[in-house]
Amino acid sequence: MRRVVPEPILGDRLENGRDIPLLTWRIGRPLLAISSAPLGGGIGLRQWIINATVPMWYDRDDPDVHLAELAAELGFEGPGIGLLTGVDVAEVVTAVDEGVRVWATVGLGDPVWAAAIRADSPRVGTVNIVVSVPARLSEAALVNAVATATEAKAQALWDLGLAATGTPTDAVCVVCPPDGPVAAYGGPRSEWGARIARSVHSAVRSGGGTGRGTGMPWSDRNL
Repeated sequence: MRRVVPEPILGDRLENGRDIPLLTWRIGRPLLAISSAPLGGGIGLRQWIINATVPMWYDRDDPDVHLAELAAELGFEGPGIGLLTGVDVAEVVTAVDEGVRVWATVGLGDPVWAAAIRADSPRVGTVNIVVSVPARLSEAALVNAVATATEAKAQALWDLGLAATGTPTDAVCVVCPPDGPVAAYGGPRSEWGARIARSVHSAVRSGGGTGRGTGMPWSDRNL
């Protein structure tokens, strides 16, 4: 089965005189994507993905502009997806299940229940999930795939012993070919949804279970 998205490249960028890590996926041909990322969110064709570490003191209120600047510095052209996280993206975890590939950076410094009443979020923690599916999903299936990935993430946190469904700043994106036979469903008992669920669960559980994702954010560990 052909690989839709290549493995990410780990690099770094210079910011405030320091080298800060980032992951990049140079996809090449446009893929159909759905994303909740600060840059390139929504549904549409996307040509690249960035997952960039930011320091704990990051205070920009225009992350989409910042990510667009990073993309320009990297020479990326066309529409893409940009994600940010407070953890070291070098700790990315990969999981594969029958053609579905998942990459997750798991920062669990601030695990919360989605429905909890809480105004502040003093600790850094973000779970960023990138899902590659080798089959064309319908737009409804893409939406369902995001829900399935989120449910699998929450299940992984439960398995890790955390009373939480995620962190306040989690993001997910799912990409697939823009052509070919269309798969209508993305729920956890559909063909592709089941594979998404298993691979996301494996990646998040592995990333959180190492103890790295629950430790200090990147900026604290690299002062």
